[in-house]
Parts: sequence; structure tokens; C-alpha cells
Amino acid sequence: MSSPIRYEFNEARAAISDAHWNELAEPLEEARQEVFADVELFNSGGDVPQEKQPLDAGFIEFPRRLLDEYEKDSSGSLLGRILESGQMLRDELDRLVVLGIGGSYMGMRALFEGLCDPYHNEQPRELRGEIPRLYFEGNNVDNDAAQSLLRLLKTQCKDATDFAQRWGIVVISKSGGTLETALAFRLFREALEEYYGSESREATRYVVPVTGETGKLRDFSNERGYPTAFPIPDGIGGRFSIFTAVGLLPAAAMGIDVVQLLEGAAEMTERFRTAGSGDNPAMDYTAVCHLLEKHAGLKTRILSTWGKALEASGLWYDQLLAESLGKQEKGALPLTVVNTRDLHSRGQQHQEGVRDKLITNIFIEKPNDDLLAIPQVEENRNQDQLNKFAGKTMPEVLRAAFDGTNKAYADVNRPTADLFFPELNAHVLGQFFQMMMLATVLEGRLIGINPYGQPGVEAYKKNMNAILSGEM
Repeated sequence: MSSPIRYEFNEARAAISDAHWNELAEPLEEARQEVFADVELFNSGGDVPQEKQPLDAGFIEFPRRLLDEYEKDSSGSLLGRILESGQMLRDELDRLVVLGIGGSYMGMRALFEGLCDPYHNEQPRELRGEIPRLYFEGNNVDNDAAQSLLRLLKTQCKDATDFAQRWGIVVISKSGGTLETALAFRLFREALEEYYGSESREATRYVVPVTGETGKLRDFSNERGYPTAFPIPDGIGGRFSIFTAVGLLPAAAMGIDVVQLLEGAAEMTERFRTAGSGDNPAMDYTAVCHLLEKHAGLKTRILSTWGKALEASGLWYDQLLAESLGKQEKGALPLTVVNTRDLHSRGQQHQEGVRDKLITNIFIEKPNDDLLAIPQVEENRNQDQLNKFAGKTMPEVLRAAFDGTNKAYADVNRPTADLFFPELNAHVLGQFFQMMMLATVLEGRLIGINPYGQPGVEAYKKNMNAILSGEM
């Protein structure tokens, strides 16, 4: 367990008048109360008003519920079974293919990039902590990418009796009707059955579906007789599903501490429920973003991640915000950048471009690995003039860039806020993901937009299917 994440927003707060800040206090509190009233309505099973449909508020208390059930029955609970299945995949496979798109993909991608070695797949198994290599597909319709992974599996895996050449599939789709994932599942399932034998034990043991209680994938799973399958609960939408089996099963297979992940999420929910302004990251983040969008025209929200490990977390948030609030011709535009990399691409625009951006930095205060420092070299090799910084560590250089960038923005009145992670681990990421989901739902209730559902996404699906069917 680690310290709480901190949201510091003094620079951004300076761009907000006291009158506007004080005026928001009451409606913001009312929106918080509405979020928890939604939970009560969801739990009651009562009739949901039309304007609140769909009501996917199940994610809010789900982490705590999983943990409580696990504490009472570690083996028979849903979390216990997820951990057992993850252990089986970890112990019996050296490669795992995760098929999914949108919320069925982005959460696990964020966990993998945030918590596993950046060169995980390149390392021998003993240096991977006896954890499988991980691949993602079914998140696009890309012939060459899918063909390349199929070719890799066919050329690297030729002897199914050799542990180092065994692979399996986790397929994630609530309905089973999403074309991208369904297509990929058919292709990779065919390859897997050809490898192990279609009637072999492995052909069903090494395919684990995560899906709704009803739907096309559930029907196929029952027909095919897969021994293990996990539910995506009703009342939890795809982009809010990271703390269900959607994220937890592949995370468990990758050796990620999912108990700590859930603990972090549950603690953030309680903090959101009880803490006041200044110590409530979800509420404070919502207030700052909303007021600067409404009164200063800052309709582009830059999530600036310092270091490479959190880029996929930013892309996860892009989907969360865009699908939740991009309705009724409203909603801010989310954009993820990685610094210092993108200071050499987008930095110019952020410094001197259109004043429509709020920059929220995410900064990890303590690296996980040994520190690298700038070496001292002989003067005849000091052409790069780095000797004057000799002994400075890479984290010190990154912090100097972070502080220098914030000062550059402050000097020209460009608002910024900072989200500090004490370190990068499962507990911290659990806090972060839950914070952003709560903040997004809170803002939806604040501005009168249902943050659940994504009706606009269905238009392309309908047209694509009609075109493929010859109806258009």
C-alpha cells in the first residue's frame, strides 16, 4: 500500500475567480449526492427514469464489494476465481493474446504499460518473473497487424508439448457482437484449435471468455464448452469496467497485484464520498476543469504524463471522457501527451497557441528502478557540455524539465494543475482510475448530461454492418 495521490491546483485556481469558485460549491455537492443516489437506485433494482437510462453506476461500489466477498471466501468468491484462473494462465502459458476493443482493451493496456517492464515481451521468462508474454488484438480492423501476430505465433509455437511454445486467448466482449473483436476471435480461435487440435483439452482450457451473462459470446462459450468464463456485470459499462474481470483477469495472469489495485480504487471512492474541497481529488479536478471550460473557454484537456509508463493510462482516460461527456454537442476534448517527448512536438502549441487548453500533469515522484546519473567524462570527450551536470540523476533532470515547463506556462498565464503519484504501483493506479471515473460521472451530473451510454458510437456500427451486408 502507498500514500494517497495528490491533486495540486494552485496555478489553475488562480485563473478562477473567487465568485465562480464559491458559486460552484452548492451545485457540485448536489452532483456528488446525485452520484450516490444513483448508486442507491441501481442497487435497489427500482425503475430508472428515462433521463437516467442507462444507469451504469455499478462500478462505484464494485471494488469494495469484490474485496469484501474475497475476505469472506477467498477461493469461492468471484475475485478468488479470477485469481485462480490468472494463476493457471500464468503457470501453463508463455504467450497470452487478449482480444477486445474500447473499454475491453484500454484498461488492461494501461495496466500492462504502467506496471510491467517496458521491454517485457523481449525478455526470457525468468526475467519476466515467470509471466507470459502479452499481445493485444481485436482492437482494430488491421489486416497486416493481425496477420503479423498470427505469423509470429505460428513460427514461434510449433510444439504444443513444449511449455515455452504454449499460448492462449482471453477474449473480452460484453455482447459478443462487436465486429472487430468477433472477427479477431474467429481468426485466433481457428489458429489455436489448429495448433492444439480442435477437440483437445487445451483448445477449450486455453480460451477464457469475459462476457455478459447473455449475448453472442456467452452463447458460443456455452456451446463450445469452455470450462472457465467470467461475467461482465450488468450496470457496468465498458469504459468503467477495468475493476471487473475485464481488467482483473489479464492483470492477474500478468502477476499484477489486483487486490492492491482494488484497495486503491475502494479508498478513492471513500475519499470521494467523505472528503471536502482541497482533499478530494475527484471533486477538485471536476471543479477546476468545469469552471475553466465554462468561464475561460478551456475546452481542450491535456493530460500530460511525465515518463512513458502512463501513456496508455492517458489514452484510457481519453475514451472515458470523450464517450461519457461528448454528447448534446458538449464535452471537452481530451488529449494525452508524454513529456518530455512531446515538448518537442506539441510544446510550441501549448506555450503560444490558442488559449483553449488546461494542462493536467501526472508526475511520479519515486522511480521504481535504480537511478541512472550523468557520467563525468574527460574534457576532450565533453563536446556535449554535460560535465557541468555530472552526477545529476535522470529523475532530477525530469523534475527540472517538469518545473521549468510549469514555470514557462505560468509566465504567460497558461493554467496548469498537477496530479502527483508517490510511486507507480497497483494501489496508486487503482486510485487514479477510480478518481477519473468518479470525476467524469460527477461532471456529467453537474452539467446535466448522462455520463453513461454512448449512443453516438452505434451509428458507425450500424452503417458498417449494412455496407458489409450489401444493404447500403
